[in-house]
Amino acid sequence: MELLDKLNWRYATKAMNGEKVAEEKIERILEAARLAPTSSGLQPFEIFVVKNQQLKEKIRPIAWNQSVITDCSHLLVFAAWDTYTADRINYMFDLTNNIRGFKNDGWENYRQMLLSSYPQKDAEENFNHAAKQTYIALSQAIAAAAFEGVDTTPIEGFEPDALDEILGLREKGLRSAVLLPLGYRQIDEDWLVNLVKVRKPMSDLVTIIN
Repeated sequence: MELLDKLNWRYATKAMNGEKVAEEKIERILEAARLAPTSSGLQPFEIFVVKNQQLKEKIRPIAWNQSVITDCSHLLVFAAWDTYTADRINYMFDLTNNIRGFKNDGWENYRQMLLSSYPQKDAEENFNHAAKQTYIALSQAIAAAAFEGVDTTPIEGFEPDALDEILGLREKGLRSAVLLPLGYRQIDEDWLVNLVKVRKPMSDLVTIIN
């Protein structure tokens, strides 16, 4: 119930007050994102934590001039792989083998299946698949932030090509997918803060198939 209470408390904060979020809270939010499930366990994304105020000021104009970009404590940029490569796939499989301390024939066969599939696909198709995986981590970061009493504003309203250039993402084989400002609500400037949360009733959302 505590988690549900926190999720009812959270909303897409429209104004933040600039107060800094404690680093230990940020670390736990990032850890929740790191622990998110992803397709084949590949974690095809990276997260950039923007604390530099001048850099946030530079990003704001290409993010629909949203005030939370500059008034947040930390700005998370979720950047997906631009495509799947053999090196990227092998890295995660080798990491798994190293951490677990053994090799498994079924796992190695699965590696070969992915190697014969993903790298041959169109790069845009691969990016779109990877970008979807970032949203799983985004969701866990949002839930973890709510649990920590930290406000968030998931943002797709930005110019990805411009942000990629600002952060030099293309040179790293990455493309920006979604933003997540973290901070604390500015109650007297946020028109949404006191409005009742509206969601579909469970009966319109969930169908039980016995």
